[in-house]
Amino acid sequence: MSSMQYEAGRHGVPKDAAVGVVVIGRNEGERLRPCLLSAKRACGRVIYVDSGSKDGSAALGRSLGIEVIELDASLPFTAARGRNTGFARMRTLWPDTQFVQFIDGDCELNSGWIQAGLAGIAKDARTAVVFGRRRERYPDRTVFNHVCDIEWDGLAGPVDSCGGDALVRVDAMLEVDGYDAGLIAAEDDDLCHRMRRRGWKIVRLPDEMTLHDVAMTSWWQWWQRNRRSGYAGAEAWHRRGAEDPKLIKHVVSNLLWALPPFWLFWPALWWRVYRRSGAIYATHIVLGKVPHCFGQLGFWWASLRAHKMLLIEYK
Repeated sequence: MSSMQYEAGRHGVPKDAAVGVVVIGRNEGERLRPCLLSAKRACGRVIYVDSGSKDGSAALGRSLGIEVIELDASLPFTAARGRNTGFARMRTLWPDTQFVQFIDGDCELNSGWIQAGLAGIAKDARTAVVFGRRRERYPDRTVFNHVCDIEWDGLAGPVDSCGGDALVRVDAMLEVDGYDAGLIAAEDDDLCHRMRRRGWKIVRLPDEMTLHDVAMTSWWQWWQRNRRSGYAGAEAWHRRGAEDPKLIKHVVSNLLWALPPFWLFWPALWWRVYRRSGAIYATHIVLGKVPHCFGQLGFWWASLRAHKMLLIEYK
Protein backbone atom coordinates (compact mmCIF):
# COMPACT_ATOMS: atom_id res chain seq x y z
CA MET A 1 0.00 0.00 0.00
CA SER A 2 1.14 3.52 -0.67
CA SER A 3 1.04 6.49 1.65
CA MET A 4 -0.92 9.63 0.92
CA GLN A 5 1.27 12.09 -0.94
CA TYR A 6 0.68 15.74 -0.13
CA GLU A 7 2.39 19.04 -0.95
CA ALA A 8 2.16 21.04 2.29
CA GLY A 9 4.46 24.00 2.47
CA ARG A 10 7.60 24.43 4.55
CA HIS A 11 6.42 24.57 8.20
CA GLY A 12 6.92 21.11 9.59
CA VAL A 13 5.18 18.92 7.01
CA PRO A 14 7.61 17.80 4.33
CA LYS A 15 6.58 17.06 0.80
CA ASP A 16 5.26 13.49 0.43
CA ALA A 17 4.20 13.29 4.09
CA ALA A 18 3.15 9.76 5.03
CA VAL A 19 -0.22 9.51 6.77
CA GLY A 20 -1.99 6.54 8.34
CA VAL A 21 -5.42 6.02 9.91
CA VAL A 22 -6.08 4.11 13.14
CA VAL A 23 -9.70 3.14 13.77
CA ILE A 24 -10.88 1.77 17.12
CA GLY A 25 -14.22 0.10 17.76
CA ARG A 26 -16.36 -2.16 19.91
CA ASN A 27 -19.67 -3.55 18.66
CA GLU A 28 -20.29 -0.64 16.31
CA GLY A 29 -22.40 -2.76 13.94
CA GLU A 30 -23.18 -1.18 10.59
CA ARG A 31 -21.70 2.14 11.73
CA LEU A 32 -18.28 0.58 11.26
CA ARG A 33 -18.56 -0.02 7.51
CA PRO A 34 -18.74 3.64 6.39
CA CYS A 35 -16.00 4.44 8.89
CA LEU A 36 -13.58 1.89 7.45
CA LEU A 37 -14.46 2.73 3.86
CA SER A 38 -13.88 6.43 4.49
CA ALA A 39 -10.50 5.60 6.04
CA LYS A 40 -9.55 3.51 3.00
CA ARG A 41 -10.51 6.35 0.69
CA ALA A 42 -8.38 8.75 2.72
CA CYS A 43 -5.12 6.80 2.49
CA GLY A 44 -3.59 3.37 1.98
CA ARG A 45 -2.45 2.82 5.57
CA VAL A 46 -5.41 1.78 7.69
CA ILE A 47 -5.48 -0.28 10.89
CA TYR A 48 -8.61 -1.32 12.76
CA VAL A 49 -8.29 -2.24 16.46
CA ASP A 50 -11.23 -4.17 17.90
CA SER A 51 -12.05 -4.36 21.61
CA GLY A 52 -13.90 -7.64 22.03
CA SER A 53 -16.75 -7.07 19.59
CA LYS A 54 -19.40 -9.79 19.26
CA ASP A 55 -20.98 -8.46 16.08
CA GLY A 56 -18.44 -9.53 13.47
CA SER A 57 -16.61 -6.19 13.38
CA ALA A 58 -13.18 -7.80 13.04
CA ALA A 59 -14.37 -10.01 10.18
CA LEU A 60 -15.84 -6.96 8.45
CA GLY A 61 -12.51 -5.17 8.64
CA ARG A 62 -10.67 -8.13 7.15
CA SER A 63 -13.24 -8.47 4.36
CA LEU A 64 -12.43 -4.90 3.36
CA GLY A 65 -8.71 -5.69 3.15
CA ILE A 66 -7.82 -3.75 6.29
CA GLU A 67 -5.18 -4.71 8.85
CA VAL A 68 -7.16 -5.85 11.93
CA ILE A 69 -5.95 -6.27 15.51
CA GLU A 70 -8.17 -7.96 18.10
CA LEU A 71 -7.18 -6.94 21.61
CA ASP A 72 -6.54 -9.61 24.23
CA ALA A 73 -9.62 -9.79 26.44
CA SER A 74 -7.57 -10.73 29.50
CA LEU A 75 -6.65 -7.05 29.90
CA PRO A 76 -9.19 -4.21 30.40
CA PHE A 77 -10.45 -2.61 27.21
CA THR A 78 -9.98 1.15 26.89
CA ALA A 79 -9.99 3.51 23.93
CA ALA A 80 -6.47 4.57 24.90
CA ARG A 81 -5.21 0.99 24.81
CA GLY A 82 -6.77 0.52 21.37
CA ARG A 83 -5.20 3.67 19.96
CA ASN A 84 -1.77 2.85 21.38
CA THR A 85 -1.94 -0.65 19.91
CA GLY A 86 -2.93 0.67 16.49
CA PHE A 87 -0.25 3.34 16.61
CA ALA A 88 2.44 0.80 17.48
CA ARG A 89 1.33 -1.48 14.65
CA MET A 90 1.33 1.46 12.23
CA ARG A 91 4.92 2.20 13.22
CA THR A 92 5.87 -1.44 12.67
CA LEU A 93 4.22 -1.83 9.27
CA TRP A 94 5.05 1.64 7.96
CA PRO A 95 7.93 3.10 10.01
CA ASP A 96 8.08 6.24 7.84
CA THR A 97 4.58 7.33 8.94
CA GLN A 98 4.69 10.95 10.10
CA PHE A 99 1.05 11.62 10.95
CA VAL A 100 -1.73 9.40 12.25
CA GLN A 101 -5.42 10.15 12.03
CA PHE A 102 -7.26 8.56 14.96
CA ILE A 103 -10.96 7.95 14.48
CA ASP A 104 -13.66 6.13 16.43
CA GLY A 105 -15.56 3.34 14.71
CA ASP A 106 -18.88 5.20 14.93
CA CYS A 107 -17.53 8.07 12.82
CA GLU A 108 -16.94 8.69 9.12
CA LEU A 109 -14.09 10.82 7.79
CA ASN A 110 -14.96 13.80 5.64
CA SER A 111 -13.44 13.34 2.19
CA GLY A 112 -11.40 16.55 2.39
CA TRP A 113 -10.32 16.35 6.01
CA ILE A 114 -6.87 14.75 5.69
CA GLN A 115 -5.75 17.42 3.24
CA ALA A 116 -7.19 20.17 5.43
CA GLY A 117 -5.62 18.66 8.54
CA LEU A 118 -2.20 18.43 6.94
CA ALA A 119 -2.44 22.01 5.73
CA GLY A 120 -3.36 23.11 9.25
CA ILE A 121 -0.63 21.19 11.02
CA ALA A 122 1.90 22.45 8.47
CA LYS A 123 1.53 26.02 9.69
CA ASP A 124 3.62 25.43 12.80
CA ALA A 125 6.22 22.73 13.41
CA ARG A 126 5.24 22.71 17.12
CA THR A 127 1.62 21.81 16.43
CA ALA A 128 1.14 18.25 17.66
CA VAL A 129 -2.58 17.80 17.06
CA VAL A 130 -5.21 19.28 14.79
CA PHE A 131 -8.89 18.47 14.65
CA GLY A 132 -11.95 19.88 12.94
CA ARG A 133 -15.72 19.91 13.21
CA ARG A 134 -17.28 16.64 14.31
CA ARG A 135 -20.99 16.57 13.51
CA GLU A 136 -23.76 14.23 14.51
CA ARG A 137 -25.10 12.23 11.57
CA TYR A 138 -28.68 12.45 12.87
CA PRO A 139 -28.83 15.56 15.08
CA ASP A 140 -32.63 15.79 14.90
CA ARG A 141 -33.38 12.13 15.58
CA THR A 142 -33.24 12.45 19.40
CA VAL A 143 -32.70 15.23 21.91
CA PHE A 144 -29.53 13.43 23.02
CA ASN A 145 -28.09 13.51 19.49
CA HIS A 146 -28.88 17.22 19.32
CA VAL A 147 -26.98 17.87 22.55
CA CYS A 148 -23.93 15.98 21.28
CA ASP A 149 -23.91 17.98 18.04
CA ILE A 150 -23.76 21.18 20.09
CA GLU A 151 -20.96 19.78 22.28
CA TRP A 152 -18.77 19.01 19.27
CA ASP A 153 -18.80 22.64 18.10
CA GLY A 154 -16.27 25.31 19.05
CA LEU A 155 -14.22 28.21 17.81
CA ALA A 156 -11.17 27.56 15.63
CA GLY A 157 -7.77 28.27 17.12
CA PRO A 158 -5.42 27.03 19.87
CA VAL A 159 -7.18 24.91 22.49
CA ASP A 160 -6.27 22.81 25.52
CA SER A 161 -7.39 19.44 24.20
CA CYS A 162 -9.03 17.50 21.40
CA GLY A 163 -11.55 14.65 21.17
CA GLY A 164 -11.11 11.09 20.00
CA ASP A 165 -10.95 12.03 16.31
CA ALA A 166 -7.73 13.92 15.61
CA LEU A 167 -4.72 14.12 13.30
CA VAL A 168 -1.58 13.66 15.41
CA ARG A 169 2.10 14.21 14.68
CA VAL A 170 4.02 10.96 15.26
CA ASP A 171 7.03 12.72 16.81
CA ALA A 172 4.80 14.31 19.46
CA MET A 173 3.13 10.98 20.26
CA LEU A 174 6.50 9.33 20.73
CA GLU A 175 7.80 12.14 22.93
CA VAL A 176 4.97 11.68 25.46
CA ASP A 177 4.75 7.86 25.16
CA GLY A 178 1.26 7.93 23.67
CA TYR A 179 -2.05 7.63 25.48
CA ASP A 180 -2.37 6.43 29.06
CA ALA A 181 -3.94 3.00 28.50
CA GLY A 182 -5.25 2.87 32.07
CA LEU A 183 -7.74 5.73 31.60
CA ILE A 184 -11.32 4.67 30.88
CA ALA A 185 -12.25 8.10 29.49
CA ALA A 186 -10.81 11.56 28.71
CA GLU A 187 -7.56 9.94 27.58
CA ASP A 188 -7.33 12.57 24.84
CA ASP A 189 -7.41 15.40 27.42
CA ASP A 190 -4.57 13.69 29.30
CA LEU A 191 -2.53 13.22 26.11
CA CYS A 192 -2.94 16.85 25.12
CA HIS A 193 -2.02 18.03 28.62
CA ARG A 194 1.25 16.12 28.52
CA MET A 195 1.97 17.40 25.01
CA ARG A 196 1.36 21.01 26.02
CA ARG A 197 3.71 20.59 28.97
CA ARG A 198 6.40 19.69 26.43
CA GLY A 199 5.73 22.82 24.40
CA TRP A 200 3.47 21.30 21.74
CA LYS A 201 0.28 23.00 20.52
CA ILE A 202 -3.25 21.69 20.01
CA VAL A 203 -5.30 23.46 17.33
CA ARG A 204 -8.95 23.29 16.32
CA LEU A 205 -9.47 23.93 12.61
CA PRO A 206 -12.68 25.30 11.03
CA ASP A 207 -12.85 22.42 8.54
CA GLU A 208 -15.36 19.56 8.52
CA MET A 209 -13.71 16.45 9.96
CA THR A 210 -16.09 13.59 10.80
CA LEU A 211 -19.72 12.49 10.98
CA HIS A 212 -20.50 10.80 14.29
CA ASP A 213 -23.41 8.51 15.14
CA VAL A 214 -23.86 8.62 18.91
CA ALA A 215 -26.98 6.41 18.61
CA MET A 216 -28.29 7.64 21.96
CA THR A 217 -32.00 7.03 22.38
CA SER A 218 -32.61 6.71 26.14
CA TRP A 219 -32.11 8.61 29.38
CA TRP A 220 -30.10 5.68 30.72
CA GLN A 221 -27.56 6.11 27.93
CA TRP A 222 -27.44 9.83 28.65
CA TRP A 223 -26.92 9.10 32.36
CA GLN A 224 -24.08 6.63 31.71
CA ARG A 225 -22.31 8.97 29.31
CA ASN A 226 -22.39 11.79 31.84
CA ARG A 227 -21.40 9.49 34.70
CA ARG A 228 -18.38 8.40 32.69
CA SER A 229 -17.46 12.04 32.12
CA GLY A 230 -17.72 12.74 35.84
CA TYR A 231 -15.51 9.77 36.66
CA ALA A 232 -12.93 10.96 34.14
CA GLY A 233 -12.99 14.51 35.52
CA ALA A 234 -12.35 13.33 39.07
CA GLU A 235 -9.51 11.09 37.92
CA ALA A 236 -7.98 13.93 35.93
CA TRP A 237 -8.07 16.21 38.99
CA HIS A 238 -6.53 13.44 41.11
CA ARG A 239 -3.70 12.95 38.61
CA ARG A 240 -2.86 16.49 37.56
CA GLY A 241 -4.96 18.92 39.56
CA ALA A 242 -1.92 20.86 40.75
CA GLU A 243 -0.88 21.41 37.13
CA ASP A 244 -4.34 22.27 35.81
CA PRO A 245 -6.28 24.55 38.23
CA LYS A 246 -9.35 24.57 35.97
CA LEU A 247 -10.06 20.97 36.90
CA ILE A 248 -10.90 21.81 40.51
CA LYS A 249 -13.56 24.27 39.36
CA HIS A 250 -15.13 21.56 37.22
CA VAL A 251 -15.12 18.98 40.03
CA VAL A 252 -16.43 21.35 42.72
CA SER A 253 -19.14 22.66 40.39
CA ASN A 254 -20.51 19.16 39.83
CA LEU A 255 -20.45 18.38 43.54
CA LEU A 256 -22.18 21.57 44.66
CA TRP A 257 -24.85 21.79 41.97
CA ALA A 258 -25.80 18.15 42.55
CA LEU A 259 -26.56 18.76 46.26
CA PRO A 260 -30.30 19.18 47.00
CA PRO A 261 -29.91 22.64 48.63
CA PHE A 262 -28.45 23.97 45.39
CA TRP A 263 -31.39 22.69 43.32
CA LEU A 264 -33.15 25.90 44.31
CA PHE A 265 -30.63 27.75 42.15
CA TRP A 266 -30.95 25.49 39.12
CA PRO A 267 -33.24 27.98 37.31
CA ALA A 268 -30.49 30.62 37.49
CA LEU A 269 -27.92 28.21 36.10
CA TRP A 270 -30.37 27.08 33.41
CA TRP A 271 -31.05 30.68 32.38
CA ARG A 272 -27.36 31.48 32.13
CA VAL A 273 -26.70 28.54 29.79
CA TYR A 274 -29.96 29.08 27.90
CA ARG A 275 -28.95 32.62 26.89
CA ARG A 276 -25.81 31.20 25.28
CA SER A 277 -26.86 27.81 23.89
CA GLY A 278 -30.64 27.37 24.03
CA ALA A 279 -33.13 25.45 26.14
CA ILE A 280 -32.17 21.87 25.26
CA TYR A 281 -28.50 22.33 26.00
CA ALA A 282 -29.24 24.28 29.19
CA THR A 283 -31.41 21.43 30.46
CA HIS A 284 -28.66 18.94 29.62
CA ILE A 285 -26.06 20.97 31.56
CA VAL A 286 -28.21 21.45 34.65
CA LEU A 287 -29.52 17.89 34.94
CA GLY A 288 -26.12 16.51 33.97
CA LYS A 289 -24.62 17.78 37.23
CA VAL A 290 -26.20 14.80 39.01
CA PRO A 291 -24.72 11.91 36.94
CA HIS A 292 -21.43 13.81 36.78
CA CYS A 293 -21.41 13.89 40.58
CA PHE A 294 -22.20 10.17 40.75
CA GLY A 295 -19.29 9.51 38.41
CA GLN A 296 -16.93 11.54 40.59
CA LEU A 297 -18.08 9.74 43.72
CA GLY A 298 -17.58 6.47 41.87
CA PHE A 299 -13.95 7.34 41.19
CA TRP A 300 -13.26 8.25 44.82
CA TRP A 301 -15.01 5.12 46.09
CA ALA A 302 -13.01 2.95 43.70
CA SER A 303 -9.81 4.70 44.81
CA LEU A 304 -10.54 4.03 48.48
CA ARG A 305 -11.05 0.35 47.69
CA ALA A 306 -7.93 0.30 45.47
CA HIS A 307 -10.24 -0.94 42.73
CA LYS A 308 -9.87 0.01 39.07
CA MET A 309 -13.13 0.87 37.34
CA LEU A 310 -13.83 -0.99 34.11
CA LEU A 311 -15.36 0.67 31.04
CA ILE A 312 -18.50 2.73 31.62
CA GLU A 313 -20.38 2.08 28.38
CA TYR A 314 -23.51 3.86 27.19
CA LYS A 315 -24.25 1.88 24.04
